[in-house]
Amino acid sequence: MSFRKITIETIIDDDIKKIWLWYNEPEHITHWNFAGDDWHCPSAENDLRVGGKFKSRMEAKDGSFGFDFEGVYEDVVDQEKITYGLADGRKVTTTFEELDGKTKVTTVFDAENENPMEMQKGGWQMILDRFKRYVEGE
Repeated sequence: MSFRKITIETIIDDDIKKIWLWYNEPEHITHWNFAGDDWHCPSAENDLRVGGKFKSRMEAKDGSFGFDFEGVYEDVVDQEKITYGLADGRKVTTTFEELDGKTKVTTVFDAENENPMEMQKGGWQMILDRFKRYVEGE
């Protein structure tokens, strides 16, 4: 199956080592891994290695809706790249690039077929922007 690819990115004013840790450690993931202020991520699990699995619970704060976002890692290069597969066959790759004391984080993901491309891009970008604010605000 062929999927259309969507790219999102941000530049974070912090070093790559901290960004890598905060992007991948469950105690940090729960603070940023949701798109809107009416959502939260009450739990996260992460076995960051090839063949390892991750799972983040995303829920509306009012309890009206929730889902598990989960996948299996296919490629992990420390402080450089993470690629994982989702149950529906889509792939996601996130890269981390050091830029003079800042870090560029880029995610390329396969779009799903249920929601418009711009809606998907906007939602994923909101999560990445929340991660940037979390890192820079701590």
